Amino acid sequence: MKKVAFIPTREISKPQPITQFLESAGWEVSILSNYKSIFEALCTGMKNANILADDYVILCHDDIEILTNAKDFNLFIHSNLEKQDVGFLGVAGTRMLKNSCVWWEDLNKNTEYMNPLSGFVLHGKKEGAMYGSWYGPYGHVAVLDGLFLCAKGSTLNSINLKKPKFFEGDWDFYDIYYTTQATLKGKKNYTIPIQVIHESIGDLVGRESWHKNRLSFSNTFSEHLPLVAGIVNKV
Repeated sequence: MKKVAFIPTREISKPQPITQFLESAGWEVSILSNYKSIFEALCTGMKNANILADDYVILCHDDIEILTNAKDFNLFIHSNLEKQDVGFLGVAGTRMLKNSCVWWEDLNKNTEYMNPLSGFVLHGKKEGAMYGSWYGPYGHVAVLDGLFLCAKGSTLNSINLKKPKFFEGDWDFYDIYYTTQATLKGKKNYTIPIQVIHESIGDLVGRESWHKNRLSFSNTFSEHLPLVAGIVNKV
């Protein structure tokens, strides 16, 4: 069983400190640079690494830092990837993806039962203004955010990793596309309590390619929306 972490990046320099952490935790790190799209990067990485069913795979952003110690990091991943029918693991997501397909739109709702969100992420830089986003209790979710994803090779090999024809943008909405496929196949995605700092503030509102992919995804998967963890049919 291999443990491989793929880090797609458009930066020339090697991502730090995420690379150092993953290597110290016993993961083989593959920096995927100079690719046209994140879809092409992951497909190429999977092929070159010859990922098999029992292998563990991380797909994460290049601007994150893991605060959880390496021992607990691996414990959370190993214990959850061995659950029955597991799909993807992540640190933030939602139990219900609505027709808007903006997974975090219920953030900061005052009433607990109205909030389907799950997980926790720190945003910003340590030396600057940093804030935390508490989304909601960890557990079974419909979809996950792509800043950190983990799955077994069996899950990744069961879904379409290539860029779908209905997407125009090359780097957006892969996370929702991948984790939705897992949910529709009857697999269970989970948020797990790995503590992550995401240097980006996560502002996608002004990115045209993100909105185009979001609308295309919403139209294509309209018959499955809202997508709710635990009450969807297998396809």
